[in-house]
Amino acid sequence: MTGPLSLCFLLLSALALSLTAGYLTISIEPLPPVIIGDTVTLKCNFQTDGNLREIVWFRVIEGGSAKQKIFTYDAMYNVTYSHMEANHRREDLVYQSTVRLPEVQMENDGMYECHVGVYDRGSRDKVILASGSIDLVVIVPPKSISVVAANSPAPFSRYKAQNFTLVCIVTGAKPAPVVYFRRDGELIDVVPTTQSSSPAGDQSKGSAKDKTRAASQAGLRTPQVLPSRDLDDTKVQKSQPLVEQEGKLARLDQDGPAGPGPGRGGGSELNTEPTSEVIPETVVSREFPRWVQSSDPLYYFQHRQQATGDGTMEVRALLTWSLNPQLDNEALFSCEVNHPALSMPMQAEVTLAAPRGPRLTVTPSRATVGDTVRITVQGFQLGPSASDVFPEPMYTWTRVGGHLLDGREEHEGRELILDRVPAELNGSMFRCTAQNPLGSTDTHTRLIVFENPRQKKGKQYTAMDEAASQRSLTLLYMLLLLRLTRELT
Repeated sequence: MTGPLSLCFLLLSALALSLTAGYLTISIEPLPPVIIGDTVTLKCNFQTDGNLREIVWFRVIEGGSAKQKIFTYDAMYNVTYSHMEANHRREDLVYQSTVRLPEVQMENDGMYECHVGVYDRGSRDKVILASGSIDLVVIVPPKSISVVAANSPAPFSRYKAQNFTLVCIVTGAKPAPVVYFRRDGELIDVVPTTQSSSPAGDQSKGSAKDKTRAASQAGLRTPQVLPSRDLDDTKVQKSQPLVEQEGKLARLDQDGPAGPGPGRGGGSELNTEPTSEVIPETVVSREFPRWVQSSDPLYYFQHRQQATGDGTMEVRALLTWSLNPQLDNEALFSCEVNHPALSMPMQAEVTLAAPRGPRLTVTPSRATVGDTVRITVQGFQLGPSASDVFPEPMYTWTRVGGHLLDGREEHEGRELILDRVPAELNGSMFRCTAQNPLGSTDTHTRLIVFENPRQKKGKQYTAMDEAASQRSLTLLYMLLLLRLTRELT
């Protein structure tokens, strides 16, 4: 009987010890993502029947390989160490320790641990330990958003349809935001391409018909002439039958373009630029496309993102479609961004517009022979600056009936510089062609050159002549000084 009695005694002793042993349970209240700059409080709740020994808060750093102590409470010595704002209190057997992080920054992002030690009930030697952790997520709203045109500036083609791409650039966000496009306030149905780093998600709400058409057009291909469905009959008249237009487009491709090329003016297909022009001081002309394009294009969407050095993301969303200048001119496109750190979407807008008559200025206003003349684009008829036209135009300068002063046929840029203009340029007509994918326009200005009174009649006065004259005067003064010195001696 010794054996069974001994076993029962041991079981009763273990049960008594278990009933007298202390306990410690710990939990940390969860936190939603915190916006940078906000103040957050970490809360560690624990319950025990023992006496508190120590509370320690750690921040996990270096990818989890190390811990940084940020708060300590030692009950034995009643010593508190902290470089954070923290407190703890006891209510019966329930404790709460809090750590306050004011104005959190990106470096505060990461895991935090709460370690608690209590004395076992009825003992001052045995310590029970427990810990809990929480992951603090700091989010950052986007810093900037902008919309640009890809491959800009680009020329206008009146004979061939072309793809056009808007790029929405969003910087400084964490995590990456959701980007989508609108046209005239309406959400655009997009077709995600295989090159997208992330799908368009909920923003792609295209119909089954659109998705079927998109499946047969993988990637971004040369725009096709699709059946026309007018969106706004007040903006453009209904097109001719598709068969006639396709035949016309085919004839243009076989026979070559009829009429002046892009940037050369002209309103009809049969008119050509005469060899000699009689043009007023300022003439504005516009060109329009000569192809039939679908009024219901497919919009292809790409989404690219990459991490930056400060831990935030840069997102580039691309919207590509077959441009229709007759419908897309003066259309308002907006890029919108949704982010958990924003109370409302962030937005950037652009209005597509063809250039309309650049405003030119000539400096100096009264040019004389030998001056350096600058002809500059100051803006357009629809606004105070060149930035009113989107996308950015391409500027080409030519001289009507001849070459430019340096012998070239044309010059590209917002400014044309004529260095030391000769009298032969008086009355010359200069043409500035401003074009972007939506259209082309020409503006002419006539250069008037006046005689320079400092020049000898019949001879052009240059800087070299002036330098030679200065050398002659200097040599004459030296000879006179030498003669005077000899007479005095």
